[in-house]
Amino acid sequence: MLNRKEFIVNTTLVAGGLAISPATLFSAVNKYESRRPPLAQRKFVSPAIEAEIAKVKAGITDPELAWLFENCFPNTLDTTITHHENINKGKADTFVITGDIDAMWLRDSSAQIFPYVPYINQDPVLKKLIQGVINRHARSVLIDPYANAFNYDASRRSEWYGDNTDMKMELHERKWEVDSLCYVIRLAYRYWQVSDDLSLFDAEWVSAMKTVLKTFKEQQRKTSPGPYHFQRGILANKDTLTNKGYGAPVKPVGLICSMFRPSDDATTYPFLIPSNFFAMVSLTQLANVFEALKQDALSKECADLSAEISKAINEYAQYQSQDGLVYSYEIDGLGNRLVIDEPNMPNLLSLTYFGAVHKDDPIYRNTRKMVLSPGNPYFVKGKHAEGVGSDHTPKGYVWHLSLIARALTSDDDDEISYCLNTIKTTHAGTGFMHEGFSADNPSRYTRKWFAWANTLFGELIIKIYNEKPHLLKKV
Repeated sequence: MLNRKEFIVNTTLVAGGLAISPATLFSAVNKYESRRPPLAQRKFVSPAIEAEIAKVKAGITDPELAWLFENCFPNTLDTTITHHENINKGKADTFVITGDIDAMWLRDSSAQIFPYVPYINQDPVLKKLIQGVINRHARSVLIDPYANAFNYDASRRSEWYGDNTDMKMELHERKWEVDSLCYVIRLAYRYWQVSDDLSLFDAEWVSAMKTVLKTFKEQQRKTSPGPYHFQRGILANKDTLTNKGYGAPVKPVGLICSMFRPSDDATTYPFLIPSNFFAMVSLTQLANVFEALKQDALSKECADLSAEISKAINEYAQYQSQDGLVYSYEIDGLGNRLVIDEPNMPNLLSLTYFGAVHKDDPIYRNTRKMVLSPGNPYFVKGKHAEGVGSDHTPKGYVWHLSLIARALTSDDDDEISYCLNTIKTTHAGTGFMHEGFSADNPSRYTRKWFAWANTLFGELIIKIYNEKPHLLKKV
């Protein structure tokens, strides 16, 4: 019997009714040689994903853009997966590293895998892989809901084991970020939407979701700061928290404190608004899952918390700026606010991508205008690109994630084309996305292997292929 990789090599794949020979599928395109690992070295191969790559690539006129898509979209599967089909009481288990860091972030792993979920009904082994990620997420949450990143197991000590917090050997890092738990819910919910399969949501998963609820409520900090505290060395700057590790004080208003941003940098004010928007959406999704599981009390608890967060956002998160009423990035409920945006998602720019607001919401439109202008202190404009940067990378660096998010949340053909052209001319000849790159000299960049940005770029191209295919014939 052929193994999975031999099947891919020896079998003609069919994409959209078009037969694709293995020679065509894996050959170099003109002068653009594939940057994917050799087939035998790929961590996971999915016939459904390979067929989608071939189909979409055929709709892209520009050979460099097609080459970027072919390199990037399967990068998570090609390079970051450790998958076992039947371990841990017969359940699948999948460990997903971020790329150049050998650890599994709850956020990154969910975002990396998310674009593959639409194909699970065409590929049972891909479906099993994604089940494994959801199972691994549930176990990780039960180990520690406040951790953002995990080791494969407890066999090696993380470089951050000495942080002043309640570290465990299974943890790579223990930075409390609201979005980490939201991403766990988002992936599970999307799996259910596509598969109509509730069997994965067993007692362990339900227990993990109860822990999520408990943690969110603890971090509303209505009566106390809760159990979480975190400090790193005194020179750590953005990597540590003030106030003996509990962070800046807040007025309890119903929002959830996030002590770190999706960039893993410390928040200035703990009520991180994009992450609270994300929690509002995720709790509604979780309420729907619990309703389907006949867990009515848990469903109501999720829905009530979502409504409480929504009310608090409407009451406290808006700010009158020169661009009109906009959403703040961070607040403390005491009147202090930070009106910026960062490139890591969730951010203010990506609120429509996560379904938190409608694209025509006037406050979102004003906020988007602010984010993509000098009114945002992190907005960068250079010789080769403009976009959003971060304290996490050098000054003057634009993030590919910000360009991808801008295109994902736009209906404007010119804006989307601008983002595609900028991405195409700023990958420094590598064929992949990076974290940040110099807007004046794109050959200078951070992170040559950043699987989240790679896979999300593939998601963007597929969205354009399905909704605005003419743009892929113009770039």
